[in-house]
Amino acid sequence: MFPMVTRFMNYGQQTIRAARYIGQSFVITLSHTNRLPITIQYPYEKSITSDRFRGRIHFEFDKCIACEVCVRVCPIDLPVVDWRFERDIKKKQLLNYSIDFGICIFCGNCVEYCPTNCLSMTEEYELSTYDRHELNYNQIALGRLPMSVIGDYTIQTVMNSTQSKIYKEKSLDSRTITNS
Repeated sequence: MFPMVTRFMNYGQQTIRAARYIGQSFVITLSHTNRLPITIQYPYEKSITSDRFRGRIHFEFDKCIACEVCVRVCPIDLPVVDWRFERDIKKKQLLNYSIDFGICIFCGNCVEYCPTNCLSMTEEYELSTYDRHELNYNQIALGRLPMSVIGDYTIQTVMNSTQSKIYKEKSLDSRTITNS
């Protein structure tokens, strides 16, 4: 008789434990119903990139001195710099500059170490093409600035969660300063 009572008590404890687990999972599920959706409708909505986002590289031909620092610091020796030495002015003359974004790892070393700041990262991240040879950008293609996501009236911009938190904190800080 005693083993039957202990089995019945174990069964009751297991039932209560199972009911508690089901209740906890139900509470977690209900807590997610109040949250806003995270997904965005991509072609029609685009997220605003962060301040230090590393997108396509922008190149300014007039500032470049053909020092090839970008080639030396690149982990894969990617930028192709063609130049010739002008003997009469004793300086290098840049002829051609190109980067293949099909191979680029977007590390940003070339931008960081450029002595004349002729390279910069843009917020452009839509580089997909059907032909991989179209990803080889010369100095003309690198010199074009992309259209800002914020400036495009056909697209609704969406801030990601970290940016919206920062924006709310900044607005709260400005309210406390103005109310003081």
